[in-house]
Amino acid sequence: MSKGRILIVGLGPGPDKWLTPEASEALMVATDVIGYIPYVERLPDRQGQTKHATDNRVEIDRARHALDLAQQGHVVAVVSGGDPGVFAMAAAVFEAVDAGSDADRATDIQVLPGISAMQAAAARLGAPLGHDFCAISLSDNLKPWDVIIRRLKAAAEGDFVIALYNPASKTRPQPIHDAFALLRSLKKPSTPVAFARAVGRPDERILLTTLGEADPATADMSTLVMIGSSETRFIERTGQEPWLYTPRHYGVGL
Repeated sequence: MSKGRILIVGLGPGPDKWLTPEASEALMVATDVIGYIPYVERLPDRQGQTKHATDNRVEIDRARHALDLAQQGHVVAVVSGGDPGVFAMAAAVFEAVDAGSDADRATDIQVLPGISAMQAAAARLGAPLGHDFCAISLSDNLKPWDVIIRRLKAAAEGDFVIALYNPASKTRPQPIHDAFALLRSLKKPSTPVAFARAVGRPDERILLTTLGEADPATADMSTLVMIGSSETRFIERTGQEPWLYTPRHYGVGL
């Protein structure tokens, strides 16, 4: 049997128009698609292609399955929403390779980039990532909460724009409240904040506010929370929502 391969594919945040041509080609040639149920369900059924949809928190099992199929000669598309290298399946696949066999290390693996939730949200908002920024996941499933606190403090003290992934879930409702309490102790109440939920999907919702006035309970797992730096500002527009942007120059002012 010929040697298979793994294509780690980013599906983007939602709409088909945000799927790259490279990702589309990969999905066309894949004999198998592996991923979290909601992402696999976004893809049309194709003759000769087998879908393997699994629940949340089994990323290593998915990665192991993909490696096994590739070594049997299959062309496997491992799919993630957004970009597969940002809090997604690319790291899980390489974790499985790192802990695996020589055959795993010899597997042909390609990572195909996608539009991240952070990029999609920024495009809707204006240009909030126009200067230095960082991304932090508030999920403490795979790292201690004190590490998250340390990174939030460092990001705030470094005056980065902060993009918060995985801000809240049914089983983790408190972290976003704790994160906002910390950031409010370190940043001005007037700091711009955006809640960008389900960007690109029919239930998209964008809420612009400030750190002092924001309700952290607005966020769920479909929300990307953007917290500005000291330079980030709104541009007011008549009859429309303001633009949100961070100037390219630091400390110049207007």
